[in-house]
Amino acid sequence: MDTKARILLVEDDYNLGAITKKRLEEAGYEVVHCSDGEIAWKTFLKSLYDICLLDVVMPKKNGFELAKQIRQRNDLIPILFITSKSLDEDKISGFKHGADDYVTKPFSMQELLLRIEVFLKRTRPLNADKRTTFAVGKTTFDYGELKLTEKSGKLKASLTQKEADLLKFFCENANKTLKREEILYHVWGKDDYFIGRSMDVFITKIRKHFSDDKEVKLETLHGIGFKFYVSTL
Repeated sequence: MDTKARILLVEDDYNLGAITKKRLEEAGYEVVHCSDGEIAWKTFLKSLYDICLLDVVMPKKNGFELAKQIRQRNDLIPILFITSKSLDEDKISGFKHGADDYVTKPFSMQELLLRIEVFLKRTRPLNADKRTTFAVGKTTFDYGELKLTEKSGKLKASLTQKEADLLKFFCENANKTLKREEILYHVWGKDDYFIGRSMDVFITKIRKHFSDDKEVKLETLHGIGFKFYVSTL
């Protein structure tokens, strides 16, 4: 990771919290540990985090209440419950309050790390590419100016901001298989039916822009997502 993902860890068991924090930091994450729900809520409001790991049974404010508050403030941040409760009704209650997943104590650190990685792939950029200009086949894509230009210097197309956002994401991850939901989370911030239909419109537009260039191909991988093939980038 070029920039460390920030984790808000809320666990009232000091020893478990300290051990979990240490292991997560060893794995390359930046971790803030809070011992009760009220402190965690105040801490959450003061900074930005990439994922929240919440215990359920805590003093002052339990994990369900905290998750509900966090979700009202931010409907995209992943929330993962770490709990000794394994009953179905507890899990259902957690999901109703905004949880994305559960890990039941005692848990393996490897399992926790894998689950964290899954959620962060959906919500953090796959690539920390800082470029704003890309040579895409026979075309120059200027993200800052929202323009596609031919090698001769002639303007090929002017892009909308969202069209440029999507094309930039494809350029940053050229020749990689990208899942449909992955693209939606990174470019639109969420995955739902209507946004998905909107993305399909932009996909069609991007294909049209490069239809005369054999060096560029935006392929649909049915049931999976897309792959942006570029022989020169």
